[in-house]
Amino acid sequence: MSGLFATESIGYLAAILTTCSFVPQAWHTFRTRDVSGISLGMYSVFALGVALWLAYGLLLAAWPIVAANAITLALALAILGMKLRYG
Repeated sequence: MSGLFATESIGYLAAILTTCSFVPQAWHTFRTRDVSGISLGMYSVFALGVALWLAYGLLLAAWPIVAANAITLALALAILGMKLRYG
């Protein structure tokens, strides 16, 4: 296994695990529309941080970072939108 392959594999595994860990919260929120336990401030800062990670990944052409953060940003923005609409 080459060093680059191992590095990319670690990046993709990290991306999959961190993104998948976010999915249950997103799914619960989409299903129940219950946003009472979600902090508007925290999700705003979180979404901004994820957007910056996405930009960083794009600048580096680091596709594991891009893929994970694009998906997570979409979910975070959807939850943030629901918080603004229902919360």
